[in-house]
Amino acid sequence: MTPILLLGAGRMGGALIAGWRRSGAFAMGELMIRDPAPGPEALGSGAELNPDAAALGRAKTVVVAVKPQIWREAAAVAPDLAADAIVVSIAAGVPLAALAEVFAGRRIARVMPTTAAAIGQGTASVCAPDPEARARAHALFAPVGAVVDLEDEALMHAATAVSGSGPAYLYAFVEALEAAARVAGLSPGAASTLARKTVVGAAALLGAGDEDPAALRRQVTSPGGTTEAALAVLMGKGGLGPLLRAAVEAAARRSEELGA
Repeated sequence: MTPILLLGAGRMGGALIAGWRRSGAFAMGELMIRDPAPGPEALGSGAELNPDAAALGRAKTVVVAVKPQIWREAAAVAPDLAADAIVVSIAAGVPLAALAEVFAGRRIARVMPTTAAAIGQGTASVCAPDPEARARAHALFAPVGAVVDLEDEALMHAATAVSGSGPAYLYAFVEALEAAARVAGLSPGAASTLARKTVVGAAALLGAGDEDPAALRRQVTSPGGTTEAALAVLMGKGGLGPLLRAAVEAAARRSEELGA
């Protein structure tokens, strides 16, 4: 599956480079990167930067790691690629049909990853009708996190809204918890440490086993206690449930618009 051609080495592309290096999944000499302004992970990787058109034909796997608004510009390399190269796109909202047209019928996989791939804790939603393209996507993303297969491409919008955008929801929650801690009288330093480390610890506990999050929630909720009082607000009318449903719906709708 190598050499791998990475089109775009920004935040997500850089996370993949870091994750592959960390896991040892691929030698950096097996990686080619095309980006007019590559990020620090690319610059320090030892990969081949901005190879010429002749070199692009060696790529066995092409990863489209650019923002959806500029994916066609990045895909201008298509005529220089080998006919049997497999294309794996992480451009949010861009459908398989559009990718297949621009990449002249080459086998395609769509993936929605997360930047936690940089530390081997990513998630990747994969949609690929072609078995070889699906296997190629797994080979790229399994070394840097969990992989979920989606049989219906239409579900990529929901996966984008839940997983691709999901880390931002958690960061926003931590921001709000820090702010609430300061209003309650804690110093900025104490508020920051308590909010951040509490969320990190809770997430680690969730990831360490297979217990349902509802079960973990009940374990720390004593009847008539402080947590129950707080959850009456968070899980009440207008609380987290309806807010997150509305947020996911908005993100999925935007994903559809980007792919139009």
